[in-house]
Amino acid sequence: MHATVILFPGSNADAEMVRTLRDVLQVRTSIAWHRDAELPAGTDLCAIPGGFSYGDYLRAGAIARVSPIVAAIRRHAERGGLVLGVCNGFQILTEAGLLPGALTRNAHLRFECRDVHVTPQAEGPFLTGLPRVLRLPIAHAEGRYQASPETLRALEESRSIAFQYCDREGRIGRTPDEAPWTEANPNGSTLSIAGIQGGPRRNVLGLMPHPERMSEDFQGGADGRSLFDAAVRSAAETMAPAEITGDAGGA
Repeated sequence: MHATVILFPGSNADAEMVRTLRDVLQVRTSIAWHRDAELPAGTDLCAIPGGFSYGDYLRAGAIARVSPIVAAIRRHAERGGLVLGVCNGFQILTEAGLLPGALTRNAHLRFECRDVHVTPQAEGPFLTGLPRVLRLPIAHAEGRYQASPETLRALEESRSIAFQYCDREGRIGRTPDEAPWTEANPNGSTLSIAGIQGGPRRNVLGLMPHPERMSEDFQGGADGRSLFDAAVRSAAETMAPAEITGDAGGA
């Protein structure tokens, strides 16, 4: 497997993403700059890390969407290649139209930085074999997922809601009279959505929590590693035998 991490001006979670892929998962990992017009040859997984691309001017991810590398990411996704967008990466994917909806200001207008619980709600290359509840960290001010009623209905019908915020027991609060945000829904996301998937093979995943910051025990837990393990298994299923046994050198 060959993973490529995309670096934008203002990215700040790229080091954790590279470490998780290269050192924890031990897969070949490259870095692509926002001005690059192509991904490195042989890329299986394209990972867009968190941060504040271009200072989050205009809107989070709004300037990044017109970077040359985004066109290459789009082509990769259309071919069925794996694409993972975390936090600001999720915002970039929605701004670029690779995933529907939008990430807006948290309902309480505060920056949230803490651990939350999420529960997988579908199957897909990033979701197979995950625990019923994962504890993952968040760090965002614009993580409230919103979409039109038609889009939300389509997401539910196509099982494209990848993760929902929940409590530690996996309970999702969705009653009409609940507050727009609760301890189990830290930003007021519609339907408690924490991540969605799309693409021709459900190969594009965007989520606000940071799995790369919870991938080793010394970080307080390794729930996030299960998502990367699923992606590696999925990539291996589509590789030729020679690719699977090839050199896994680092960046």
